[in-house]
Amino acid sequence: MNRINTILRSGPTRKVALAGMAVIAAVYTVPRVGSDLSSVQTVLTRISPTLTGSSDSSSAGWDLANIDNSLVDSWIRTFSTNPKVKERFAVWLDRKSTFEPMISTKLAERDMPQDLIYLAMIESGFNPKAQSPAKAGGLWQFVSETGRRYGLTVNKRIDERNHPEKATEAALSYLSDLHDRFGSWYLAAAAYNTGENRVGRIMKQVTGSEKGTDADYYRISHLLPKETQNYVPMMIAAGRIAKEPAKYGFAGDEVALTE
Repeated sequence: MNRINTILRSGPTRKVALAGMAVIAAVYTVPRVGSDLSSVQTVLTRISPTLTGSSDSSSAGWDLANIDNSLVDSWIRTFSTNPKVKERFAVWLDRKSTFEPMISTKLAERDMPQDLIYLAMIESGFNPKAQSPAKAGGLWQFVSETGRRYGLTVNKRIDERNHPEKATEAALSYLSDLHDRFGSWYLAAAAYNTGENRVGRIMKQVTGSEKGTDADYYRISHLLPKETQNYVPMMIAAGRIAKEPAKYGFAGDEVALTE
């Protein structure tokens, strides 16, 4: 599944559970950016996964590692300068205020990083009814199998993937398990996108151990699918913009866009 391209065109196609950047999807139940983002896709062919520094100089206010990387910079430019993508990102920012109190409370109850809210942001654009071509659904873009594994009822009559609170509980349980396995929130996010066994196999190949650090995400990135190479940078880029929207040209009425 090519989460990045679907982000830009239709919707995320995550096999393990979430439709990653499922956010901008014209085929979603709620229309998104559309299929004419060739300029955005062009960005993906030009960006390099090389680190530009160990951490951003303005890491205050972060509880996820805020590691500098050229991909983070590229996604910030895409989100803040491509007109159609910027318009959609403004919608995500507007929706964030609806779901942030609930997600923040549940993260705090589990002593998990508050910045994981940006994973939901890139997954669904905070649309609890988002649906991807790969049949992933909801705020956290679970596929049926993974949703059921984490306690959600998914059948012809009931689909709790579309229930924001229940889906959030399931997603945080899944992410917590991934963090326990890999020892890093970056690696947990990568596994959330592409599957835990793939990340575990690549980590053992490169580092000799499944457990690692956030920096190890970039050590193994070149061996991950294209969409997963971009997944964490997208999450960090979304967080940087959301924390300082005016700095990136999102302010006032622009942030309050609605569909």
